[in-house]
Amino acid sequence: MKIADTSGQDRLVEKKSNKKLIWSGLIVIIIIVLVIVSVAPSLSNWSSSDTSISRARLRLATVTKGDFVRDLSVQGRVVAAVSPRLYSPAQGTISFQVDAGDNVVKEQILAIIDSPELTNELEQEESDLQRLQIELDRERIQSSKQALIYQKAVDLAKVALTAADREKRRADKAFSSKSISEIDFEKSQDELENAKLVYQHAVRDAELNLESLAFEVKTKQLLVERQTLLVAELSRKVDELNMRSPVNGIVGNLAVEQKNQVAKNQPILSVVDLTEFQLEVDIPESYADDLAIGMAAEVTLNGETHQATLVTISPEIENNQVTGRVRFADLNPDGSTKQPQGLRQNQRLTTRILMENKLDVLMVQRGQFLESGNGRIAYVLRDGLAEKTAIDTGARSLSSVEIISGLSVGDTIIVSGTEQFNGAQAVLITQ
Repeated sequence: MKIADTSGQDRLVEKKSNKKLIWSGLIVIIIIVLVIVSVAPSLSNWSSSDTSISRARLRLATVTKGDFVRDLSVQGRVVAAVSPRLYSPAQGTISFQVDAGDNVVKEQILAIIDSPELTNELEQEESDLQRLQIELDRERIQSSKQALIYQKAVDLAKVALTAADREKRRADKAFSSKSISEIDFEKSQDELENAKLVYQHAVRDAELNLESLAFEVKTKQLLVERQTLLVAELSRKVDELNMRSPVNGIVGNLAVEQKNQVAKNQPILSVVDLTEFQLEVDIPESYADDLAIGMAAEVTLNGETHQATLVTISPEIENNQVTGRVRFADLNPDGSTKQPQGLRQNQRLTTRILMENKLDVLMVQRGQFLESGNGRIAYVLRDGLAEKTAIDTGARSLSSVEIISGLSVGDTIIVSGTEQFNGAQAVLITQ
């Protein structure tokens, strides 16, 4: 019996090609290389960094070059440029002629103070002035009389001198003809000399007496002039009892009630001149040394910017602030200050004071990094790695800071706080 083998069940298997396997391997190798190439920088940064932080937690800024403006933004309060306050010139009873809020014009009487004491003093001094004037007139009359007497003595002495001179000439002729004795001739000579001496003394006495009379008149005149000045001063004080408005404007609050007694130099009322406004600004103490009168400023009102000038700075500090005044700089054709429309007393406006302007400088956005590194350290971002870099900073404004050295145009730095880096030399920035 023949036993059948299994050859009929066998099937020829063909040998598979290795090409597909080779290509698959190549693709896998390429993918691995690409992954290594892309991950290598990150691995390098990770290996060289001291710490890492998410980019979302940071604020970045780019270093630029341009015009740097150092400024200060403060809130200004609109106040009247001219707002004089009136004070009582003397003690008395006040009578107001206007009410608070009334429109007044310059030199209009606002109030009258009844001061009997001051009025009576003026009348007494006027009486003394009249008395002194009368005494001066009397002195002038007496001086004229005395001057006439002195002139009479001079004239009589001159007449006596003329007579003595004539007798002397007669004696000369008589003595030459031996008509008189020598004694009579010498006597005529003596009489002439005596007449000359009398005349000279009379003239000198008259001159001295006239000087004395003029001195007495001048003394009286000075007393009259002094009294006149005193009366004029009292008249001015009495006239000031009629308190007049120094400007055109509106009457402010009344400090006392009608018909009340007021003391000398007591505040009475104020007048507000609404034709010219200024801004009163409170400036932080840290900026006080950087400010100077005449600095330019910008005032924002209803979306518009108006040019202004810093005109006053308080010399003292109160509540860690100094007070300044800003005046609008725009002018009308007549040279007066042009006031923006819509200004109101005590209105609050944003004021920007321009303290410094530098052209073509390196600068970057201001941030917390200035305080974190005291303005000497910045973290520069390069290829996902923030490197600690030493820098020098200059002037600072509200939005920017000047870069003196350490950075270049186009550098990107971290401007947010860097305390979280703990002074690391390099920080990995993750997405």
